[in-house]
Amino acid sequence: MKTEESKQDLTKIRFTVSYDGTGYCGWQKQKPEDQVSVAQVIEKSLSKVFDEKISLFASGRTDAGVHALNQVCHFTTQRKIDPKKKWDFCWALNTNLPSGIVIKKAWLAPPDFHATLSATHKTYRYLILNRQRPSAHLNRYADWARLPIDLEHLQASSRFLLGNQDFKSFQSVGTQVKDTLREIYQAQWCWRRPGVLQFTVTGSGFLKQMVRNIVGTSLLLERKNQAPDEMKKIILAQDRMKAGPPAPAQGLYLMKVYYPEDLDNRCLEL
Repeated sequence: MKTEESKQDLTKIRFTVSYDGTGYCGWQKQKPEDQVSVAQVIEKSLSKVFDEKISLFASGRTDAGVHALNQVCHFTTQRKIDPKKKWDFCWALNTNLPSGIVIKKAWLAPPDFHATLSATHKTYRYLILNRQRPSAHLNRYADWARLPIDLEHLQASSRFLLGNQDFKSFQSVGTQVKDTLREIYQAQWCWRRPGVLQFTVTGSGFLKQMVRNIVGTSLLLERKNQAPDEMKKIILAQDRMKAGPPAPAQGLYLMKVYYPEDLDNRCLEL
């Protein structure tokens, strides 16, 4: 067991990673053992580069098939790194990673930085290809809806998501949490470009499959032409059975994770 003194002697590195979640069982290692997670692949590369066993901590877990543009991670190593000496950490790691996983930026982090516990809020994005025919090239990166979607209806129902509320109705079974209260700061639908719908949501945190369940419920209300305020009734019910099915995983992206400004300022870019 490491003492507090030995923990302080370790070097802490923070980095951002983007990945195509297709083919992985999600961010976290799962059972059975033959399933491969994104974290496993990165840990293997890190252990090779640093010649020691590395354990990763991330801002949160993404499910199988979900993508990330800026997942934030940290780990500790016994290696001492001088920030004044140029070392392309990202290049060293990326040469040992598959093309669908890319380390974007890295920093030396202060001892009190923690990728999971220090995060203040996150932004997710969901993409839907809305046209009569699917795409052979986008089927891994967006959901597909054949019938026209009423953007105004989606916008109207999403307004009921804003604020500090109990989102138990949108929590899938799996991860144990102390409570299901979360605060949503932004929930907005728009046309990213003709034929491609985009949902952007920013919140203090998200329950298991919460964003996918919100998207699935929003689309269900729109298809059934139910009043947008049904969304509020579903939230108040605190019952997963009252909400709609989860939207497919491939349309979801972890876009950004936010941290206190003072922590960001004390991270030294490698």
